[in-house]
Amino acid sequence: MNPPACLALKIDVDTDRGTAIGVPNLVADLAAAGAPATFFFSLGPDNTGRAITRVFRPGFLRKVGRTSVLRNYGLRTLLNGTLLPAPDIGRRHAATLRNVAAAGFETGIHCHDHYRWQDHLHRMPRPRIAAEFQSARTAYTAIFGAAAIGAAAPGWQCNADSRAVYDEAALLYGSDTRGSTPFFPWLGTRAGSALEIPTTLPTLDELLGRPEFPEHRLAEHLLAQIAPGQTHVFTLHAELEGMRYRGFFRELLAAVRARGIHWTTLERIARAALTAPAQIPICPLEQREIDGRSGLVATQGLPLEIIAGRRA
Repeated sequence: MNPPACLALKIDVDTDRGTAIGVPNLVADLAAAGAPATFFFSLGPDNTGRAITRVFRPGFLRKVGRTSVLRNYGLRTLLNGTLLPAPDIGRRHAATLRNVAAAGFETGIHCHDHYRWQDHLHRMPRPRIAAEFQSARTAYTAIFGAAAIGAAAPGWQCNADSRAVYDEAALLYGSDTRGSTPFFPWLGTRAGSALEIPTTLPTLDELLGRPEFPEHRLAEHLLAQIAPGQTHVFTLHAELEGMRYRGFFRELLAAVRARGIHWTTLERIARAALTAPAQIPICPLEQREIDGRSGLVATQGLPLEIIAGRRA
């Protein structure tokens, strides 16, 4: 008999508004469904308005047209950091963040400045990356009274330098890529020590507005990709599933229960995998396009032993 399928919910919190409104909504809905989740918080300035520069990325305007960014994020958020000052999310909403942990949910670091990491990581020298991540670590510790054990990069933007910074911070795991199974990232000359747990399923904003994925069947489409014995990670956003698409999220929670899929969390996945570290593959980080998303994201490459075998 096959073991049950498992699903972990990874919640990215990008903005001041998402923290204030979306996070409490998600906590309430998760608690009502008896579902665990891991929240990753943006802890510094909300400079979302500066992301207008993404208009020059291939596919960005098409995505904006599909997902209605203005309605999802609100005008105030889209002006933050430009015509309006950037609110400091960690300072303004420390009590909200602590309430998430008090309710029994896992927490971790998303970033300090979401815009800066997502849009400029690959142009940052390693000392600048380290300083940016240290700012997030300092804010996290001040809020929660303990160091974070996990992080999830904005927009799945990571590279060898950012993962080396994770190792220096002694993180248990990161969740920075798109892929299929936990792995140790290859950093050019060595394997990283922080386990990588990739997002395995498409996100809501990658599916919205596409005729081949009717909105009333999105939960069904996602769960159809989970087979018995498989463990998947679904990334959701406080600004979407915690707000305008809260109904979709409640439907997804109910469908998971109806199908007998078991809940898990990123920390549980990491600790279970690390009981047998020799069995965890080492994979390169590859920058690729993802269907439904603009720009390049970090993805899981083939295990090194497979690559070596193909070259032999």
